[in-house]
Amino acid sequence: MFSITLKLMKKSARMLIPAGIAILIGTAFIAATFLFGNAMNDALAAQNTAQLGGANYVISPDSGKDLTDKDQDYIYTRTVNDFQLDRIRATEGVKDARASYAGSVTVTRGNKHASSYVITTAAKRTLLPVTITQGDQPADSNEIALTKSVADQLGVKVGDRVTVNSQAAQYAGKTGDSAGNTGDAGDESAQNADGTSSHDGDSDAASGASVSSDGANTADSGMTVRVVGLTDDPNGAYAYYGGASVLSDNVITAMAGSNDFGNLPVYLVYLDIDDASDTAAASTVKQVSTLLPKHFSVQSRAALVEESVKSMSSGETSITTIFLLSFGILAMLVAALVIANTFQVLVAQRRRTLALLRTIGANKSQLYVSVLFEAGVLGLIASALGVGLGIGLMAALCQSGLMKATGMTMRLVLSGPVFTVPMAFGIIMTVIASLGSARSATAVTPLEALRPIELTDTRRAGVVRAVISVLLIVAGVALCAFSVWQMSENIAGRDSMADKQYPLVLLAAIIGCALIFLGLVLSATFWLPVLMRGVGAMVALAGPSAKVAHANIQKSPRRVAATGAALLIGVTLVSTIATGAASAKQTMNEALTTRYSVDMIAAGTDMTGKQASEAAKVKGVQRGIYAPTRMMTMKDADGKSLSVLVVGVDGVDALRKVVRSDLSGVTIDGDSVLMPKYSAATGKDIPLDKSVTFTAGAAEAQADAANGPSGNDANGSAENGNGQSGGTQTLTLKPRKVDYRRIASNYAAVAFVDASHFTNGGIKADGHIMLMRIDAEGAGVALNDVFTNVQNVFSASAGVTVTGPVAERTQWETMINGMMALLVGLIAVAVLIALVGVANTLSLSVIERTRESATLRAIGMTRGQLRRSLAVEALLLSLVSGVVGVVLGTLFGWLGSYMVFSLYGDTVFPFEWATNGVVLGVAALAALLASVAPARRAVKTPPVEALAEA
Repeated sequence: MFSITLKLMKKSARMLIPAGIAILIGTAFIAATFLFGNAMNDALAAQNTAQLGGANYVISPDSGKDLTDKDQDYIYTRTVNDFQLDRIRATEGVKDARASYAGSVTVTRGNKHASSYVITTAAKRTLLPVTITQGDQPADSNEIALTKSVADQLGVKVGDRVTVNSQAAQYAGKTGDSAGNTGDAGDESAQNADGTSSHDGDSDAASGASVSSDGANTADSGMTVRVVGLTDDPNGAYAYYGGASVLSDNVITAMAGSNDFGNLPVYLVYLDIDDASDTAAASTVKQVSTLLPKHFSVQSRAALVEESVKSMSSGETSITTIFLLSFGILAMLVAALVIANTFQVLVAQRRRTLALLRTIGANKSQLYVSVLFEAGVLGLIASALGVGLGIGLMAALCQSGLMKATGMTMRLVLSGPVFTVPMAFGIIMTVIASLGSARSATAVTPLEALRPIELTDTRRAGVVRAVISVLLIVAGVALCAFSVWQMSENIAGRDSMADKQYPLVLLAAIIGCALIFLGLVLSATFWLPVLMRGVGAMVALAGPSAKVAHANIQKSPRRVAATGAALLIGVTLVSTIATGAASAKQTMNEALTTRYSVDMIAAGTDMTGKQASEAAKVKGVQRGIYAPTRMMTMKDADGKSLSVLVVGVDGVDALRKVVRSDLSGVTIDGDSVLMPKYSAATGKDIPLDKSVTFTAGAAEAQADAANGPSGNDANGSAENGNGQSGGTQTLTLKPRKVDYRRIASNYAAVAFVDASHFTNGGIKADGHIMLMRIDAEGAGVALNDVFTNVQNVFSASAGVTVTGPVAERTQWETMINGMMALLVGLIAVAVLIALVGVANTLSLSVIERTRESATLRAIGMTRGQLRRSLAVEALLLSLVSGVVGVVLGTLFGWLGSYMVFSLYGDTVFPFEWATNGVVLGVAALAALLASVAPARRAVKTPPVEALAEA
């Protein structure tokens, strides 16, 4: 019987190809998903240990032991001196040792500045976690090996001199503290999924003393060092920072605010041990262990890699794999509908053959097993090809280097699940999809061998299916209605479950949508043919070809429903995501617009007037104000302290150019201050007395006095514009409250005073701000381009940040567009399989209507008319299902947007004409292409031969 089945498969190979393609695509997706997860695990594991450089052992805190808080404090307060590096380096078998310490510095050359992450050097460059691409690593005092990106930004090369500075050094210079850094500590093996560690395996330079070991004061001017090399970070050890520069010991000591390298806190020491002999290496490790502080041990690189892989197995890559795998399973479910169609027609077409087999002795179970065996063989072959395709696609991705943009170098990593899971899933899904056809095969009687073949499916959909579908839809609608009701109550300020148990309300909405969709798919055999009949009746008026197409669709309602449901799944998901993304962008835009009064601001301590002038010339920047600022504190009428950014402007007319708020009737003079009505942090009213006093901190004022600012005396007492002194700057003014929204997200309140307070010494500016009004549409440029160009203007100043609704809107849109592109790309796989199903349905229709097509040709239908009838049939299948999918997807997208984004503002309910139009256009084009091969087969057979074969 099996040999007969294989011969039947060979004879029906053309019919099986579309189903095989559907299985191939689905299994390829699943295989590629596992390969992607393997590659991510491998890349992240390599990245987690990349900071070891060439080290084969590392000294780190003991893990897996019960440590008290006191023990933890002890571990993270160890210094370089505690590890006795000189004795470790002198131990037999130790080639080199490097204490791991890092921080951030500002590198300056001329008027150019750049930020760089810096790490300690080593005697041998092989122990460094970065590669020296040019020159050498720092060995003597006052040397640095810069990252190539920073060197290019500053325009320096090996041999040039640059100035380095840090906040720790500046702070220590002001306070005279030389106690040393108390930086953070972190376990190198505990990194995030993006390859960055919470501490990056190094202690982070924070605060401390200010004088370098060579006596150079680093508080203001910084420390001049010589560039001895350029570095690269090929393994992504410091991908989050764009690489790392290497500093000589005395420089990194000064940048940490200390005067002794031995006082720097570290808890990781990297070792290069001669491991040519396992026995000798073990002996060396044992000797080094005797020199370590308590709670520290020596661990091999291999052990760290193993731990890293284990940590990743339950980390974010598993979530990524599961997420992607869900789309692979979706693709296979869609493929199952295509497979079911194929086997239904195969069995129908073979009814006479099956009846003959029954006549010569085959029993029902043999026929049942024969169909399942055929499905299993098809699933096996197609799944094997799919796994091969998945491996090929992933290998191409790894070789292309596209992932390098993320800071990762991925490689192809094969594993058992890559082969077993897709093949098992493909075979099982194919067999399950053929069960209904196998049952139909067992119903064939020997007498049917003498009857004419009737392939038209006349079975009625089951009553049980109808009842279940209705129950699912009703339950889904009830859940969705409940969720919307609870959210509306919450928005109205009434008691609601959404207030305290929002996740449950959101979950109810998701489950409701899923139930509605499942009910519609199950009941598609009822409503989709009816819908097709209604649309087809109108299309039939277009001519004979359309009339024939309409009639053909009505002959196989179950197959039409299965094909339409497959396409419905993909289009609905695409439309849902597109609608949700559009709603998210528009809703957040509206929310940001109502929360800000200024389109975009740039603020920082090292902003210059020249930069502000250049920013004002950026295309899309309509107007701009450059003003001095000072962070001050005040007390409201209730006695609560409030931090306020005080900004000096030249009258309210200048402010009207950039602030989108009603400032009519408002003036700003030497005795008044313009204050917001509501706090940007809490949204509550700011109660104010008839006058408010702004105060600059005593420590800040003392530092200002030491620098000799205007209005301060030589003894360091800061005298303000109101004649006060004593280490603080104060300013008392009459407040005028206006309901303008937040100026910037970083400040609870921004107050505007007359600029004269800054010029006459009443307030000493500690920074500047530029307020900008943006009109990107009027300038004919993209909003993202305006934001990027303004950022580029201020890129030379490390302390300047660009924020505001334009910035946040750009970030939101970039994130949403990226997520949308990913999801639509994944769901496109399901749409592709569904379109393969359309081609499959047409092919099967041509096969089963051989006699009918021949008769039509014999009575005068031309080849062109026959081709057009199949094209119209394909368009009806794809467009009707596509339109229904767009409607459903839009409704689901609106519901999801309301459930999520109504928390942030008034939800916008858009209709994505562009995306939905593209989806329907692609579906229509693909349907036309899908009709080409079946049409060619239908017209190439002469009518006489077709009638004879039928």
